[in-house]
Amino acid sequence: MGATRSYSRSLSSAGLVLVAGWLVLGAGCASGPNATGVKKGAAARFVFYPPPPEQPRLQFLVSLSDERDLGRQVSKFSAFITGEQPSSQPIIKPYGIWLAGNELNVCDTGTRSVDILDLVQKTMRRFTPAGMGKLAVPVNVVVDADGSRYVADTGRNQVLIFGADDSFQGAIGDGDKLRPSGVALTADRVYLTDLNGHCVRVYSKKTREPLFTIPPDPEAAEEKEPGKLYMPVNLAVDSQGQLYVSDMAACRVQIYGADGKYLKTLGGRGDMPGQFARPKGVTVDREGRIYVIDAAAQVCQIFNPEGKLLVYFGEPDGSTVPLNLPAAVAVDYDHLKLFEQYVSPDFVVEHLVLITNQLGERKVNVYGLGHKR
Repeated sequence: MGATRSYSRSLSSAGLVLVAGWLVLGAGCASGPNATGVKKGAAARFVFYPPPPEQPRLQFLVSLSDERDLGRQVSKFSAFITGEQPSSQPIIKPYGIWLAGNELNVCDTGTRSVDILDLVQKTMRRFTPAGMGKLAVPVNVVVDADGSRYVADTGRNQVLIFGADDSFQGAIGDGDKLRPSGVALTADRVYLTDLNGHCVRVYSKKTREPLFTIPPDPEAAEEKEPGKLYMPVNLAVDSQGQLYVSDMAACRVQIYGADGKYLKTLGGRGDMPGQFARPKGVTVDREGRIYVIDAAAQVCQIFNPEGKLLVYFGEPDGSTVPLNLPAAVAVDYDHLKLFEQYVSPDFVVEHLVLITNQLGERKVNVYGLGHKR
């Protein structure tokens, strides 16, 4: 399947429109965003989804690909005295993403690190632990309420656990049979996808002992059993404890209750709206809307809590602001003011949507979901 889709542009549902594409609006002569914005040194341009005649619901804001993109300013006096300048630390090949407070954690398989971008201080540091905690292929990361960092590492076949002070606290998995890709947390549990076991394994957060698997007996599951998993890659947990698992081989997202009981399926194999070719990242917002990345179609699809497709967005490589092998998606409600300089005067952003790109110059695309003013 190619990088684009022959999606219909005529359906609508629940206030969001089932169309995709982009709209560029001119605006005055203010200088544009930096080198990873839409265009540098020219009239500001705003990219919206969907295109007219529909009402815009998402706006592309900016890309974060290097520490310099955070916009930290160094005074001329300080630069003269100390020589201090924002350093050039590019993100190489990002996959998983997680916001913890003001810190954006990005799993960078290209540098074998977790790149930690402080959105307020506008700095970036590379978390590259040594010794027992050394990272091999970090693909997904979750930060707990106490600051503990859980990193799913497919190179080590473990989920590595680090304290809020970055100290190595231990690991889940023996590094042999288990092959974790996605990781998620609740108050007392750790969930991880096991590519080798074709299941989600659930552990006690306190003891790190296994509790149960989803489905209960992966090998015995019938081929057409609704709750079966083939290649579970990414995870999300909503406020009700429901688990969302993207299954790349089956081209769908499986949804389970907190007890592991199968509830329903999103999508299926195909190239029509609501279907998937290579689903990867998945997350859920406060309204229960479900966001799913399709790496093959290079789009993000948004569903309502009942599983009805609302909108999809994204552009292939070669367009103005492409998604280029997108991997993970996250939503953020706390840092709207930090990105308001990129928002069109005619648009109101309700929350941010962040998507990682494994290829291309734009490593983390930031969008605003909202409505026309």
